[in-house]
Amino acid sequence: MRLRLLAVVSATAFLATACGALPDSGSGQRTVTVWLMKDSASKDFLKRFTEDFERTHGALRLDIRIQEWTGIGEKVQAALKERDKSAPDVIEVGNTQVAQYVDGGGLSDMTLESMRDWGMNAWLPGLAEPGRFGTRQFGVPWYAANRVVIYRKDLFERAGIKQPPKNREQWLAATERLNSGGNQGIYLAGQDWYTLSGFIWDEGGDLAEETTSGNWEGTLQTPAAVRGMDFYRRLQTLGDGPVDADEEHPPQSGVFAKGRVAQIVAVPGLVQAIERTNPALKGKLGFFPVPGKTAAAPGAVFTGGSDLVVPKNTDDREGATAVVAALAGAKWQTELARTMNYVPNKTTLADAVAGEEGAAAMAAGAAHGRATPSSPRWAAVEADNPIKDYMSKVLSGADPEAEARRASARITKTLADDGE
Repeated sequence: MRLRLLAVVSATAFLATACGALPDSGSGQRTVTVWLMKDSASKDFLKRFTEDFERTHGALRLDIRIQEWTGIGEKVQAALKERDKSAPDVIEVGNTQVAQYVDGGGLSDMTLESMRDWGMNAWLPGLAEPGRFGTRQFGVPWYAANRVVIYRKDLFERAGIKQPPKNREQWLAATERLNSGGNQGIYLAGQDWYTLSGFIWDEGGDLAEETTSGNWEGTLQTPAAVRGMDFYRRLQTLGDGPVDADEEHPPQSGVFAKGRVAQIVAVPGLVQAIERTNPALKGKLGFFPVPGKTAAAPGAVFTGGSDLVVPKNTDDREGATAVVAALAGAKWQTELARTMNYVPNKTTLADAVAGEEGAAAMAAGAAHGRATPSSPRWAAVEADNPIKDYMSKVLSGADPEAEARRASARITKTLADDGE
C-alpha cells in the first residue's frame, strides 16, 4: 500500500543478507524473475545490484521487471494463482499489502531463513509486523519511509526556539509561539489519519484489533485512542488546516511553500517539491522526528515502504531466496538507503543515513514505527475511510467519544469476514 504518506514516497519491497544467500547448485544457468515497483530504486542502483548478484551467483541471472502501482493488486493475485514462464519468483509489495496475499494462501513461508540467516529481530517493526502472521514470516522488509516534522529554521530562530522540541508538551508550546504574526504554527489537515495513528499508538491504543475469536473490531472508542485524538485536536488548532480535507487536498507542500507556515508533518522527500515551488526556502528547512510523550524516545509513526515476498508457486525457491537475501542484506540495504534516502530495514543500519538530516530523522522515528492493522480487509476500510469522517466531526466540535463509537462500528462492519 503506497505510503500515502509517502504521501509521499512510493512504497516497494526487497531484501538481502549475504550470509543468507544460498550456494549455487551447479545445475546450469537459471533466471530469477523479480517484480519491483516503479521508482522504488534507481536504474543505476538496479544495474549495480544486478551486476554484483550475477557475478557472485554464477548460475543465476536476474530478470527485473518494473511494475506500476495502478492495478498491481489484481496483477499480483493473478501471478500467485497461476504459473507460467513470465511469472515472478520475487515480488516487491507494499508492507500493508502482505496480509491480503497471505489470506489467499499464495506466499512462501520465509520464517526459517528470517530467523536463521537474516537477523529478523533487528527489523523495523513497521515493516516486519505486517509481514508476520502468528509465528510465521511471509514478508521480508526491504525499505521504509515515514513522516517527520519539516520546519522553518528561520521562523524557529525568530521565535526564540533554539532547538527542536523533544516531547509533545514542548512541541505544543513551541507551535503556539510560532502561531502568530500572520504565520501558522503548523499546517495540519483535519483528516491526516496517518499522523493521528501515531498519536493513538503512543497512547497505547490502536485503530482496530483482532479478537480471540479471530474477528477484527474497530477500537477508536478506547480511552487511549480518544486521548490520541485529543492531542491531534490541540495541535491542529495551532494553524489553519482545513478540518474536512486531508494533506493532499490541497497538497500541503504547496501550502508550506507560500512561506507563512512554520511546520508540517510529512516525509522528507516533500522538501524537493516545496523548494521547486519556492526556491527562496532553500537552506531554511530542517527536520526532526515527531516528538513522543517523553523525551526518552520519538513518537510512534506510520511506517510505509515495501516487503519482499516469494510466491509459493515459484519453480526456483532457492534462487528467489538468494535474491531476497542479497537485497535485504547489509551491503545493499546501505546502498539503497544512501541512493534513495530511505530508511534501511534494520535499526542496526540507521548509521547508513546519519549524514542526511531528513533520512536520519526518519530513521529515528522508524525505530518506533507501526503499520495499519493486518486484516486482509483493511484496504476496504481505507477505501471509504470512517477515520477521516470521525476526525472532521471531532474537530468541528462533535462529542469525541460518541463519534469514535460510530467510526469503530463502521470499521468493525467493514472488517467482518463476509464484508457485509
